[in-house]
Amino acid sequence: MSNSTEITNELATEKIGKLIWKYSLPAVVGTVVMALYNIVDRIYLGHGVGALAISGLALTFPFMNILMACGMLIGAGAGSRISISLGEGNKDKAERVLGNAFVLTFIVSGAASVISYIFMGDLLRLFGGTEQTIRYAEDYMRIIIPFAFLSALTFGFNNIMRASGYPRKAMWTMIICAVSNIILDPIFIFGFGMGIKGAAHATNISLFIGACFVLSHFLRKDTNIRFKRKNFKLQIDTVKSILSIGLSPFSMQIAASLVVVIINFQLIKHGGDLAIGAFGIVNSVCILIIMTIIGLNQGVQPIIGYNYGAKLFDRMFRTLRTAIIIATVISTTGFLLGMFVPKFLIGLFTSHTEMIDIATNALKITVLLFPIIGFQIVVSNFFQSIGKAKISIFLSITRQFLFLIPSLLVLPAIFGLNGVWYAQPLSDGLAVVVTGLTVLFFIRKFKQSEL
Repeated sequence: MSNSTEITNELATEKIGKLIWKYSLPAVVGTVVMALYNIVDRIYLGHGVGALAISGLALTFPFMNILMACGMLIGAGAGSRISISLGEGNKDKAERVLGNAFVLTFIVSGAASVISYIFMGDLLRLFGGTEQTIRYAEDYMRIIIPFAFLSALTFGFNNIMRASGYPRKAMWTMIICAVSNIILDPIFIFGFGMGIKGAAHATNISLFIGACFVLSHFLRKDTNIRFKRKNFKLQIDTVKSILSIGLSPFSMQIAASLVVVIINFQLIKHGGDLAIGAFGIVNSVCILIIMTIIGLNQGVQPIIGYNYGAKLFDRMFRTLRTAIIIATVISTTGFLLGMFVPKFLIGLFTSHTEMIDIATNALKITVLLFPIIGFQIVVSNFFQSIGKAKISIFLSITRQFLFLIPSLLVLPAIFGLNGVWYAQPLSDGLAVVVTGLTVLFFIRKFKQSEL
């Protein structure tokens, strides 16, 4: 029996718990390692360059979100389509999606890079940059932006690797990137005395190593799906099928960029440069929990997508229920850490007393409703995994546009700096209510259609 047949058979027959463990554990390890990769950047800069360097790096969040969104637009969309196609037993279609995704990655990331580089200075000022912080951000982004395609290739095709049945190998891609960056960071930042520019060079080199590793997988003849020259010719139907699903995570990332711009504006107004740095630290701590849940999602995505394509709907829903339970445990852990040891977590990034005080208060408020956010993240991913792009997009942007942005515009006027922090748990709670009602309606309608 071939490796390809073994992979597809286990998705249809293996116990759900065992499958989630097999597919999600490597994904969780990979995403957590990548989160640590970014956290280590901030720790090195905070202690080696200074508190304002953290604030400068925080200004790049919208840029990085946009560049990451380009990778997710292609990688997440292609990954879901490939899982569904393999579930339908259509390997040729899966390989056509793979080839088109490769070409699309260069087109989309290239366009984003050119626009970002041309308008970098103006955008950074729009993002809340000041004379004290913008120079750090510019030094970093001038090195990162020209090589944005490396990030899109690494993360996008890592997702496709996992979706096509290679979760452990996908994990190693992330580990290789992260370990490379962690090793290179102190060499470039301290050894070569390059400061924040050194952090950017270390990031690019580690992403190049990761891209080479993940792309080489799809050149091998013994893989489940692989690159074929004929599939590099873009086909309208294939491109549409990729983008229709990829629009959900893409929209979420773009919305996140807009949210960060508004947050930075309010932080400068009510707290100054140190408040932006504090937000960067809090975001780094919270992203460790969020990325763990995203890793879980990446692991269950091929299980859900395959069983949906194979019309094994009971297995699909059991996977969803199990993933929600696990995600709730993870997010509750984040709540407990943020509430009971916030100063310890913040102190890892900086010794600046005022920044520690601001960030500690922010973290305790931000995690107030963390125990319920796992549910919202998993359910949004569920709809993406089964190709229900419109529902997934709706849930992805509901929290950002309908709840978080209005809260950020209203609450700071009433509560000052604390209003910026309170906006986040408020939007979390409202988004969970909408997500719960949406999934209940979908399940009821789905079961009626199956009768």
